[in-house]
Amino acid sequence: MKKEKVKKPENPLKDLIIYGSIILAIILVRTFIVTPVRVNGESMYPTLNNKEIMLLNKWDYKFNDIKRFDIVVVNANGKKIIKRVIGLPGETLKYENGTLYIDGQEKEEPYLKEKTEDFNIKDLGYDKIPNNCYFVIGDNRDNSKDSRIIGCVKKSQIKGKTSLVVLPIKKAGHRN
Repeated sequence: MKKEKVKKPENPLKDLIIYGSIILAIILVRTFIVTPVRVNGESMYPTLNNKEIMLLNKWDYKFNDIKRFDIVVVNANGKKIIKRVIGLPGETLKYENGTLYIDGQEKEEPYLKEKTEDFNIKDLGYDKIPNNCYFVIGDNRDNSKDSRIIGCVKKSQIKGKTSLVVLPIKKAGHRN
């Protein structure tokens, strides 16, 4: 029986550099560009379900404005929450008879399955949404701790935009 020779790596430093570069690239991508985020709770139901895993795009808002109806991840008192942007800086906002009014104009919310209780931005002590702040709310209005409770969120609290569910695979895809 012949004994097989085990080949030693020709240059272990080269392998170390390759693997180190891969690890560094993953860390940089996850830190600055995209990272997974988990839906916790039912506040965005039926758009998002509890325990779904989404990709958080941290890069988009470096070049683009936050838009009405974007789904965002917010750092609220050290906890990451997923909500929908409804009101933008400088706007008036109210819900009356289940209808959203922005600056007095009716806005449709096609993703909603239930009516929203009456609410006015003045209930938070503002005439308008403050500069550099946003009004965010969950799609499951009866089960959401959002700007109606925590107040408007600063742009610096918004960690990025998310719309792509990756797990579970059978429910993967874009959400709006």
